[in-house]
Amino acid sequence: ILACFSILSLAIAFSKWSAFSSGARSDARFVRAFRKANALETVAAAAESFRPAPLVRVFDAGYAEAARQLHAHQRLVNKDSISRSLQIAVSEQLSRFEHNLNWLATIASVSPFIGLFGTVMGIVRVFSALGTAGSTSMTAVGPGVSEALVTTGVGLVAAIPAAIFYNIFGRRLKEMGDRFDNFSLEFINMVERSSGE
Repeated sequence: ILACFSILSLAIAFSKWSAFSSGARSDARFVRAFRKANALETVAAAAESFRPAPLVRVFDAGYAEAARQLHAHQRLVNKDSISRSLQIAVSEQLSRFEHNLNWLATIASVSPFIGLFGTVMGIVRVFSALGTAGSTSMTAVGPGVSEALVTTGVGLVAAIPAAIFYNIFGRRLKEMGDRFDNFSLEFINMVERSSGE
């Protein structure tokens, strides 16, 4: 069980590391293009070349709502609906990146207890064998106790990396959320400039 937990936590960690790194790089390229553009239509056309970027999906949600209002009324009639559209897209993207992080938290908190349980069961087995053998020497007790203690070590080996990666990805998720929120504010500013308000 502990070996499976360890492999699972490393697989999740490598997958998330890759997703967060590529997302941050593609977001940075899209933000540079966004800031250089002077109209929403220009950004919308350029967004196709940045399609894997998580921020592009946030932009698409805000742009769709802004375009509906501008098309129907030739002006923005409800800025709050644009903000809500952006916020929904932000939440969806953060949920997508948060997926499977709960496994890291579970592995980090449960693995030491599984290791401790294995140790306790191993020591019970050693003392049970001692009772039937009738010998209490260190050479009779030592190997069994050391084998039992190995499970605690294996539990910690599974738990420590999972806890470290969970904290790292939690921080990166917060940074991503801040980046999305800042972009949403920039998007609202651009919409207001484009609509002449």
